[in-house]
Amino acid sequence: MSKLNSNRSQQIQKAELRPTRLVYTSKSRIRHPFKFFKEMGRDLLASQELAWRLLVRDISAQYRQSFLGIFWAFIPPIITAAGFTFAKSNGVINIGNTELPYPAYVMFSMTLWQTFTEALNGPPQAITSAKSMLARINFPHEALIVAKLGEVFFNFGIKLILIFGLFVWFQIPVTWSIILAPVALIHLVLLGTFIGLLLAPMSALYQDFSRGLTLITGFWLFLTPVVYPVPSNGIFGSIVRLNPVTPLLVTTRELATTGFISDSQGFWVASLIAILGLLLAWIIYRLAMPFVIERISS
Repeated sequence: MSKLNSNRSQQIQKAELRPTRLVYTSKSRIRHPFKFFKEMGRDLLASQELAWRLLVRDISAQYRQSFLGIFWAFIPPIITAAGFTFAKSNGVINIGNTELPYPAYVMFSMTLWQTFTEALNGPPQAITSAKSMLARINFPHEALIVAKLGEVFFNFGIKLILIFGLFVWFQIPVTWSIILAPVALIHLVLLGTFIGLLLAPMSALYQDFSRGLTLITGFWLFLTPVVYPVPSNGIFGSIVRLNPVTPLLVTTRELATTGFISDSQGFWVASLIAILGLLLAWIIYRLAMPFVIERISS
């Protein structure tokens, strides 16, 4: 009996060590939508442990290889606010009136913009940096995206120190609506993740997408009311209001400070775009990744 158990144990160990074979066929996986969505949910749940390990690794590397560490979360908003405040006070630019003291307005808005761009750049960066792992190991690819989302919220948690300091220094009153601000912030992150996830497969194959994304976000910043209030009229004002980031960023800022929502309709339209777009991008991501991995491995 002991010999039989020993042989069975050896067979189990050999089966566990046998590499998993992944077979791709020409049949479209979307032809069976219920099975496809079930696999999506299963892989999302299965990715949690790996996503946590990747998150801890990335955060440790991010701050271990930096001399200033967490101060990089504060430096860009402070420098931007200092530059634009100096230009505004000397009449170089005419910004107009803002609902908050201007330095606080810019620092708060830049913090939200940073969070959006981190969510936008997260998926392409995750796929690009994990090329070797994707080519050799079979694992739920959602783990890469979930880990980057965790990193975005971790970094925003550090930025809360700056936001808290703004409230104290500029004596910004705290209203009950501040408890709803995280909801709007999550929608802003979902919008960035949607766009980044849509571009992630192509970014893994062509570096042009990552470089182009850097240029686009730099230009996009000036179409978003980060350093100026939302224009009320004109062609530029229409472009700014059609920008999907505008209602999400502005609503997050308003809920956290004044409690008055200036464009609730635009907020819900942009939120719907973010949620449905993220679902669509997730489907495209799952369909595209086998082809991306094949190209990487060849």
